[in-house]
Amino acid sequence: MTVTPQRTGSAGPIRITEVGPRDGLQNEPNEISTSAKVAFIDALSKTGVAEIEAGAFVSPQAIPQLADSEEVFRRVSRRDGVLYSALVPNERGLERALGVGVQKVSVFTAASETFTSRNIHATIAESLQRFRPVVKRSRDAGLPVRGYISTVAFCPYEGRIRPAQVVDVMRQLLDLGVEEVALGETLGRAAPRDIRTLLDAVLPHLPAHRLALHFHDTYGMAVANALAAWEGYGITAFDASAGGLGGCPYAPGASGNVATEDLVSALKASGAAVPVDEAKVVSAAQELVLELGRPLTSRLGQVLARASEPAPRRS
Repeated sequence: MTVTPQRTGSAGPIRITEVGPRDGLQNEPNEISTSAKVAFIDALSKTGVAEIEAGAFVSPQAIPQLADSEEVFRRVSRRDGVLYSALVPNERGLERALGVGVQKVSVFTAASETFTSRNIHATIAESLQRFRPVVKRSRDAGLPVRGYISTVAFCPYEGRIRPAQVVDVMRQLLDLGVEEVALGETLGRAAPRDIRTLLDAVLPHLPAHRLALHFHDTYGMAVANALAAWEGYGITAFDASAGGLGGCPYAPGASGNVATEDLVSALKASGAAVPVDEAKVVSAAQELVLELGRPLTSRLGQVLARASEPAPRRS
């Protein structure tokens, strides 16, 4: 079954999941202080994003940058109307997450066997089996569960991924009981044509409102891909990272996530209803610059920085 693309971009307001505090920071080489992370999240809470992925309850040896996720969750000032979620790989991580009041849980696998093996040292089937008790216990606790699928278009080890592989993994996640599926274009290599082919395969099996898209911007096509998904298929849920922070330690060459401020600006310019203040997102990202030890390079951030510079004085 093939979905014929139609302009359905008016399907509803855009829902942004801000992943900067987790996916954005996990690969940063400089240690980011807990206080800086809390300030970053508190600033993001005031931008209008629907959800903030504020940490991950994984082994500190696997991702040292996120070893303080429990303390971060204890210290953030939660804002009404914002969901504070976390990545949780196993039951031990779930215990830690429940202990600090995580409001939504995400589990993660991939459409590529090799990537899954490199990332979490398991086959796809083994990863799904690990998630079964996590999903059940989360649902029993009244928490919504998201299932991430990485490498939905290209894999750094296997090359192009067939949409049928993505559909197979997605259907297994749905059978486990996840409420939302997030498709991760991990390498940032896909073009809009690739995304349309993927969505043609996926949407017959899952309503658009249960699907989120997670684009990396390695080749500068993330915004174009998001616009193609919104305009052609009515997808309204997107992940993004303030300042374009991010990168995957298991995907050589992958750069950061699409910058939240750039995505919001492009969607608004295209007529989408986006309840996010992109200028506040830029300000939130700037909270981290000193700790990162480098400037952020989102396009809108650069535009606003130039606009704030004093005009040259005439002699």
